[in-house]
Amino acid sequence: QVQLVESGGGLVQAGGSLRLSCAASGRSFNSYAVGWFRQAPGKEREFVAAITWTGSVRRYTDSVKGRFTISRDKAKNTVYLQMNSLKPEDTAVYYCAGDEKFWPGSGFEVWHYWGQGTQVTVSS
Repeated sequence: QVQLVESGGGLVQAGGSLRLSCAASGRSFNSYAVGWFRQAPGKEREFVAAITWTGSVRRYTDSVKGRFTISRDKAKNTVYLQMNSLKPEDTAVYYCAGDEKFWPGSGFEVWHYWGQGTQVTVSS
């Protein structure tokens, strides 16, 4: 029932910043856990960050800790991924995912709803 749309991707120089948005349409997204995943060409889709429906628990993959921050604005049905100190290895298509569970997990296969993805390219 939930439609997710990512935005905010683009091309940025190494060391720069981007903020991705994941907007839910149709129904309220306030009770869903939301995660960010990314997939680079030739690689598997990997977990990046997630936030529980309460917003009280955040998780990040080790490679982005200290650089990325996930947050949500329940009033706007939107989740954000602030990405700072970007590196070329962050280049990928970034997807947001949602699920009715409090905390689905870091495996992409357990998430039920997906956006279309937004491209992030970091140049060196």
